[in-house]
Amino acid sequence: MVQLRRGKDLLLEAGDPIEVARRLAPLGEIAVIDLDAAMGTGNNRELILPLLEIARCRVGGGIRDLETARDWLDAGAVRIIVGSAAEPEMLSRLPRERTIAAVDAWDDEVVVEGWRTRTGERVEDRIKRLRSYVGGFLATFVRNEGTGEGLDLQRARSLRKLVGHCELVVAGGTKSAEEVAELDQIGIDVQVGRALYDGSLSPAEMIAGMINTDRPDGLWPTVVCDESGQALGLAYSSRRSLERTLTTGRVFYESRRRGLWEKGATSGATQTLKRLDLDCDRDTLRYIVAQENPGFCHREQWTCWDQGRGMEAIQRRLLSLSGDQNADPDSYTRRLLDDEDLLRSKLIEEARELGEAGSDTVHEAADLAYFLSVALVQRGVSWEEVVRELESRTRRVRRRGGDAKSMTDVLEVKS
Repeated sequence: MVQLRRGKDLLLEAGDPIEVARRLAPLGEIAVIDLDAAMGTGNNRELILPLLEIARCRVGGGIRDLETARDWLDAGAVRIIVGSAAEPEMLSRLPRERTIAAVDAWDDEVVVEGWRTRTGERVEDRIKRLRSYVGGFLATFVRNEGTGEGLDLQRARSLRKLVGHCELVVAGGTKSAEEVAELDQIGIDVQVGRALYDGSLSPAEMIAGMINTDRPDGLWPTVVCDESGQALGLAYSSRRSLERTLTTGRVFYESRRRGLWEKGATSGATQTLKRLDLDCDRDTLRYIVAQENPGFCHREQWTCWDQGRGMEAIQRRLLSLSGDQNADPDSYTRRLLDDEDLLRSKLIEEARELGEAGSDTVHEAADLAYFLSVALVQRGVSWEEVVRELESRTRRVRRRGGDAKSMTDVLEVKS
């Protein structure tokens, strides 16, 4: 949580990393670089691990062996950034799409170990040597880093041609939203540090620079989705509504009739922004939001079309029943919610029936999904949390054996 000028002089400290990660999480992947590990003076592993639960993070700094690389991927890093150890022998044993090679350079020479060690290798040569083994490159222009003097746009353009189908991220000296937008147009991402910390550039300013619209009123169509990805409806945004949303975390929209308005300010159906994305053509926003009941629509339904579909919609109905004091006390769902032993036995029974050869798979799976949904409601867990856990497991590169337990073990665990 520090900003160094050219990798040497301390410019500023940005505060509590947990709070900063929460603030930046909706914007995209956060680059977390362990400078102590990169310089060989220690590490910040225990500080970084909680950040992986808060935001989508790419982690770098001090990753010099295969085990450390796999540790970060298993811990939940979306991607890893490898510097001095970025050699084909190691990279070929890592998932290519989740591995970024650092080509940080002083002028045209690659520097490593916290930018303190010159390698004698040209950036172009390193890219050519490694582009078959990684999904992307991070090019930091160290001479400009932390200066606010501007990115080397000409250099960035030449590297874009060289990396081919790999992703290219550039960093070092970002000073304007215009240069971010210019690079975005040719498929280059920009990693911004100091300009965000000192407030010289706002996220809303940079996003507004990248998005375009052909509407006479200049508003941006905004597809609003819940945390499961289900579309809730369509709204419109502007530079000022985006600024308010990113500043407060509450969701604001723009309307030709109403002007700036906050969703749920009067109805209570508020929204908290979880993620913001631009579409491939850069003419539409997508908001992923945590939507409060009764939903997005002014007709007090979850979406502008209906009450929603899928397991999340089923869970919302069960939640409504569990909190309804006037619900039929003889309903089966109510019995299950009130009787843990009954629910436990039904879960075991339906799981066994689904596992039997020749069973009606759809019917038995539906039975099990119902009882599982009731169990989640009873224990205060959402389907979104379950899906998030499953997604995190898909990112692990080390696999468990997964052998079945003996029935004796199962019975012992149950007892």
